[in-house]
Amino acid sequence: MSTPPAPKRSPRTRLKQALESIERTGARLARLAPRKVTSPTEAVAVAKRKHEARRRPSGLDFVLADRIAFVNPAHWDALAAQTVFLSRAYLQVLESHAPANIEPRYALAYDQGRPVAAMLFQRVLVGGERLRKPHAKSLLDKPMAGLQERLLVCGNLLVWGARGVALAPDVDPALLWHGVGEAMYRLRRGDKLLGESDIALVKDFCGKAPAVRESLRLLGYRSVDTEPDMVLSLAPGWQSFDDYLASLTSGYRSSAKKLLKDCAAGGISLRAIDAAEMATRQHELHALYQQVHQAQGLRLASLQPGYLPAMAQALGDGFVCRVAEVQGRAVGFVTAVKDGPTALGYYIGYDRQTNQQAPVYLALLQSTIQDALRFGATRLSLGRTALEPKAKMGCKPEPLACAARHRVGAVNGLVTALTRTAMHDEPPERSPFKQGG
Repeated sequence: MSTPPAPKRSPRTRLKQALESIERTGARLARLAPRKVTSPTEAVAVAKRKHEARRRPSGLDFVLADRIAFVNPAHWDALAAQTVFLSRAYLQVLESHAPANIEPRYALAYDQGRPVAAMLFQRVLVGGERLRKPHAKSLLDKPMAGLQERLLVCGNLLVWGARGVALAPDVDPALLWHGVGEAMYRLRRGDKLLGESDIALVKDFCGKAPAVRESLRLLGYRSVDTEPDMVLSLAPGWQSFDDYLASLTSGYRSSAKKLLKDCAAGGISLRAIDAAEMATRQHELHALYQQVHQAQGLRLASLQPGYLPAMAQALGDGFVCRVAEVQGRAVGFVTAVKDGPTALGYYIGYDRQTNQQAPVYLALLQSTIQDALRFGATRLSLGRTALEPKAKMGCKPEPLACAARHRVGAVNGLVTALTRTAMHDEPPERSPFKQGG
């Protein structure tokens, strides 16, 4: 089936897009500005603090484990209640249905016998094929083909945001992040017989958290801003999707309604399915996930077919899956997860050919608003990527960052250079809501 020709853009639209492109280019160039010149005295002082921090224990006590069942459940739960992605129910699902290249590790840090930090780690084996789109051709093919790198990640590659560490709120964050770094070091050294982890990565902490950056910097980590989490704040008066639509300006409201009309015109309907149906249709849903996943350039981890159905079973009413169907055949799906006051629009998959004829992806993305309201959430997190359609829904960016460290000092200098030049698209500014709404 041939792709329909793209509609002609008006001069005004072309000018607007050109200006947005110039603004994005300017923002990227600004990141490459020379760093602030540091005086020799200050540089020596910083180097001394780093040297001391990397060689000084945090003073905390640690329990390290290969399975969540091995940690003290009461101690873990006291901290892990901060996010469903550290709950033992979820972690047991993750262990049973982990991506083939991931092994979990866990750590509990104690201060005078009291648990003050719960941490999820993942040992990850990454081959060159996961760093490029399938079938892409370039001069890097041969070097990349033989690449095998082991990472030790503090966090969870299957979700975004600060959901891999839970810290006691009344303890000095600098001490606790020092403890995170120490736990990383102990795990990396302890797992050496299983294969050296060359890179340690702290995945996803709040981009506006200077204390975290500074604590990790003293331990030799280089921080970099990543694409932001796109978050929709749900107004207290919204009880239904119609309430959300009523808050939009007429143009955005018409566009939101048109998504559903266009899908209906294409014979596509959306409905929620339960965990049992997900399990029965797991390979059908997984094939749709793969169509999206395989188009991504960076694929550090790939879901197993049973992961989402098992998660739905474990989380019960805190998990929703909606499918888009044509005469009973699934052409798309989206999942939503309740995480305290936040709802996550989680994994999505769709048939690319069908999506060319009707807005399956956008309709599924929009449907997560209904699930967030049903959860009673106050905010909907839609993660990275697809910044434009999420901005049109009313989402605003919340900055995220990560930090990396290589075990070899000389190579760690290269990590510094790479983090300085890391780029990502800036989210567009959109104002879909009525004034005062």
